[in-house]
Amino acid sequence: MSHDGIHPEPTSFWRKHVFSVDHKVIAKQFLWFGLVWLLIGGMMAMMIRWQLANPGEPFPVLGALLFPSTGGVIQPDTYNVLFTMHGTIMIFLGLTPVLIGCFGNYCIPMLIGARDMIVPLLNMLSFWTLMLGGAVGFYSLLVPLGASEAGWTGYPTLSTTVGAPGSGETLWALAVFLIGASSIMGGINYITTIVRLRAPGMTWSRLPLTIWGMFFTAILNVLFLPVIGSAMILLVLDRAFGTQFYVPATMIDGGGGDPILYQHLFWIFGHPEVYILILPAWGFISDFLSFFARKPAFGYRVTVGAMLAVTVLSAVVYGHHMFTTGLSPMLGESFMLLTMIISVPGEILFFNWLHTIWRGSLRLTTPMLFSLGTVFVFGLGGLTGLYLATISTDIFLHDTYFVVGHFHLTMAASSLFGAFAAIYFWMPKMFGRMLDERLGKLHFWATFIPLTIVFCVMFWSGYAGMPRRYYDHTYLEYLRDLQHLNVLTSAAAFLLGAAQLIFAFNFIRSRWWGAKAPTNPWEVGTLDMAVPSPVPYYNFETIPTVVTGPHEFSNPAIPDGKDWIFQTEPLADRAAAPTDPSAQPAASH
Repeated sequence: MSHDGIHPEPTSFWRKHVFSVDHKVIAKQFLWFGLVWLLIGGMMAMMIRWQLANPGEPFPVLGALLFPSTGGVIQPDTYNVLFTMHGTIMIFLGLTPVLIGCFGNYCIPMLIGARDMIVPLLNMLSFWTLMLGGAVGFYSLLVPLGASEAGWTGYPTLSTTVGAPGSGETLWALAVFLIGASSIMGGINYITTIVRLRAPGMTWSRLPLTIWGMFFTAILNVLFLPVIGSAMILLVLDRAFGTQFYVPATMIDGGGGDPILYQHLFWIFGHPEVYILILPAWGFISDFLSFFARKPAFGYRVTVGAMLAVTVLSAVVYGHHMFTTGLSPMLGESFMLLTMIISVPGEILFFNWLHTIWRGSLRLTTPMLFSLGTVFVFGLGGLTGLYLATISTDIFLHDTYFVVGHFHLTMAASSLFGAFAAIYFWMPKMFGRMLDERLGKLHFWATFIPLTIVFCVMFWSGYAGMPRRYYDHTYLEYLRDLQHLNVLTSAAAFLLGAAQLIFAFNFIRSRWWGAKAPTNPWEVGTLDMAVPSPVPYYNFETIPTVVTGPHEFSNPAIPDGKDWIFQTEPLADRAAAPTDPSAQPAASH
């Protein structure tokens, strides 16, 4: 597809709305797909927290429908399925489609001044491959003996036919493989589009930081998703064809494999996956904090350098997930040192964000509130990660709720808040309708407060020694005194879940009946805000020429009457045309 001219818009329903190659339509498909799966994964989280706070009691309302044979009571094997599929769904089928699939597709062409992705057909195939992966994952919930029970990490021997009979685990591995293939397709498209299709004048130093986040995410996807894909292929071969890649030698006479091989393969991908999800959120909030503080992003080049450093270092720190597997001390110390080092660029990003908002003219819109919330929860999660980076403390905390709290604040909460900020920010451009700001602010506070309680209480219970993955903590006498922490965590989790109904109502109502969006609702200068809302099929009637950066706020060279300027507008040369009489040269006599 040539990008030199404007191509005619498709007219049939199927080509326009279903099998579309328009990046904006595909972005909306990813968004709806991700939101539906976030709902499913969120419901699973509510069931998990119900069981932990009320062990053995029927789950209200839906319990009798979902678990009729047990009177609505969640059984231990069902609990294992719930926490396994909750983690898998939220990461692979929820946050990935929303953060990367939706906003990568929507933002990259719009923010670099292109009419579409460089290979639109590959873009469409990436979505339908994800849809196939989601269908396989959903079907695994319905097969005899149930879906995967081995945890979202799928460690052998739990995930071999010995630990997980039935086809659920095999379908889980196939679903992860298909989802990975989808992300590889998208990553290749993203990288090539950013490199090749930037508008004239859109130099690397004029890219919005959102694009940098997506660029580094795409690089990590292309490099490391093949590793998890290979791990899934070997797991399917072990389960379906009798190979022994992950079967311990002690279980088979005359040879065998090693389950630790799987852990290496999984975490070589698994730790970059943390940054695959957080890098887009870092890009969003780096831009949003500048937009709504009405100041240039502090340390633009340093921020890009910090994201680059995290991208590189993320490949060499995965071993901190395996301190308890018996790694050699030298290897363990190397991973510990590298993990400590990777916190440095994270701290640089954090302080750059603080400098951006410092003494800014803050506009506390809903996207800004979620951006500030991202800074807060990421700071909490990052600080607590230092205890897990150190071998001595990790051995004590590794299999406790401390890890659950850290992981959710760093990855889940930070990424989720970044996704909400992006939805509230780009909804007017995607659908031509404004989300209600009052409901948006209510949604933020009703989410932020209970979320902080949920995961901070987990630090308390984890430090006290409460193990994760237990079905019933009251079964053991030494844990009964900690049950009140489970009850508090679950109560806050239910409030957190209820708060998302505010968002669902706001999103659905605003999508069709919200106030019509102006062309530039946030008064920012990026290229996407210069075209009408909703955006026409061809994006730009004329490919723009970029002359300034994305964060020109409160610049003295901006013409009087506004504090921002489009990237296509040159800054006035104030030096050449001074207006202050005292600046005029003295007359010669």
